Amino acid sequence: MAGRGDNSKAKPGTAVDTEPLRRAITGCVRAVAGNGEVEVVFANERPGLAGDRVRLPELSKRPTAQELAVTRGLGDSMALRIACHDAKVHASMAPQGADARAVFDAVEQARVESIGALRMTGMASNLGSMISEKYAKAGLANITRQEDAPLQEAVAMLVRERLTGEAPPASAGQVLDLWRPFIEGKAGNDLPGLSAAINDQQAFAKVIRHMLSAMEMAEDFGDDSEESQEEDSTDEDQPSSDDQNEDSAEEEAGQDSAPAEESEASQEQMDDGEMDGAEMSDDDLSEDGDDDSETPGEMRRPASPFDDFNEKVDYKIFTQEFDEITTAEELCDEAELDRLRAFLDKQLAHLQGAVGRLANRLQRRLMAQQNRSWDFDLEEGYLDSARLVRMVIDPMQPLSFKMERDTQFRDTIVTLVIDNSGSMRGRPITVAATCADILARTLERCGVKVEILGFTTKAWKGGQAREKWLASGKPPTPGRLNDLRHIIYKSADAPWRRSRRNLGLMMREGLLKENIDGEALMWAHNRLMARREQRKIMMMISDGAPVDDSTLSVNPGNYLERHLRAVIDQIEMRSPVELLAIGIGHDVTRYYRKAVTIVDADELAGAMTEQLAALFEDKSGNPRHGR
Repeated sequence: MAGRGDNSKAKPGTAVDTEPLRRAITGCVRAVAGNGEVEVVFANERPGLAGDRVRLPELSKRPTAQELAVTRGLGDSMALRIACHDAKVHASMAPQGADARAVFDAVEQARVESIGALRMTGMASNLGSMISEKYAKAGLANITRQEDAPLQEAVAMLVRERLTGEAPPASAGQVLDLWRPFIEGKAGNDLPGLSAAINDQQAFAKVIRHMLSAMEMAEDFGDDSEESQEEDSTDEDQPSSDDQNEDSAEEEAGQDSAPAEESEASQEQMDDGEMDGAEMSDDDLSEDGDDDSETPGEMRRPASPFDDFNEKVDYKIFTQEFDEITTAEELCDEAELDRLRAFLDKQLAHLQGAVGRLANRLQRRLMAQQNRSWDFDLEEGYLDSARLVRMVIDPMQPLSFKMERDTQFRDTIVTLVIDNSGSMRGRPITVAATCADILARTLERCGVKVEILGFTTKAWKGGQAREKWLASGKPPTPGRLNDLRHIIYKSADAPWRRSRRNLGLMMREGLLKENIDGEALMWAHNRLMARREQRKIMMMISDGAPVDDSTLSVNPGNYLERHLRAVIDQIEMRSPVELLAIGIGHDVTRYYRKAVTIVDADELAGAMTEQLAALFEDKSGNPRHGR
């Protein structure tokens, strides 16, 4: 829209008649939008676009050339949005998750503005002035650390640079430079394909979704689409047309609710300073839980069913001196974790499609149980804090409000406890790791927190505990005689994308040794009891009874099994934690009330999803009280 109106050349300080400018800008907006019915208003409010109504800032009595250029740029940007953007396509292609959605929205705006900049040089100048002003108001020039730089703006800058050849303005500061190595390192292969797809919104969105997948922020849209189509074509229970419409509505409701939970979680993490890998220790939880103060938002740790457990059960521990509770990062460096995760992905390349379809089915079934979700983009309600950053950076974004509806399992946590014994080596542990990965991702979308734990021993044949027993003169019936190793692969408060590579640790040679299930269940249970969520679910994945040669060689043959049964009974009868188990190749129904046994490890994915789905559909599955 360059060269509109002669009044732009008025001398500074001279009042001018802005009405011709208004008419000229209005005419250009309508011409670019391709819609003569577009309403253009000038007001002392935030610029914005609502339907076919464009709101631009009121022109001052003595407008400067910069002010006019910014106003024209805003008009051009909104007109291009009307002409080149399809809201339905955008909604159907948009990823879930606040961070991924913010990047997706910013890049789409960069696409439509780049179309205009490439077609008209005058429009490119106007848009450049508008963008420079936007970044200046956002204070991007003062940012010197990557954690302070908005990733969505960095990606939009890089995309605009690739499409138009124009570098970001000086007011953008170092934002792009801080993020460029990460973006190009992860998604550099997708950048050359942007220019070819600039005029095809759907094709362009697929490229961006692939970039987000490469940056581990969202799934590739193509994979989701193919899985959904294959699932629909192969599903044995074909629903009626009414059911299909109902399922579609439920799925849309689920898509609305999931980003809300994720955006709130993301916002909380941003407020906390993005503490990567930060976890609350058991001591921290204990102190918080035992606090007798009545500070709002805090609660006391519930009475544990294991408070008097040792008085009732004949189970001893020779020494806990050499036991450890550790994280995957402490057991393995980052480079090794990345290598192991890549190995895990390679082993499961042919299985990802099947597991992904089951995860999609589980997500729909969980979402269908929700009575509460979020409605976004409302004119009144609660201010959507997750979008405040975008509103500050982009003046075209209107104020956004949201309202919440009841959710049956909004306040829920699921703990997956995975047997890391030597008998799980090979196919079973590989499938268990990937299923835990898929379930964590799926439940996180549904607003359900997930913790992934593993248990094994530090050594074969007893380790340091047995050496100490031998040095003590071999006292009779020493009880448990091995060094425990309990591993935190993913804490409940850590997002899946940060914990994803940790699961590769299960592929590490020499990690899997003995399994003492009873104490592992007690450890995982006590972690759950310290959580604030109202509903607590624990799923045990094992391939049979507990085995530790060192302990069983100096104690009765059913010593560990008897302890496991007692622990399970305490949880099932006296704890609010809901316990279910999956046995791989062994019948675990003799231990657990809610259990399923699978013969082939490939069945694990289906068993896990079905068990969880059935549990959420159980209307009586409210937290139990001691009885």
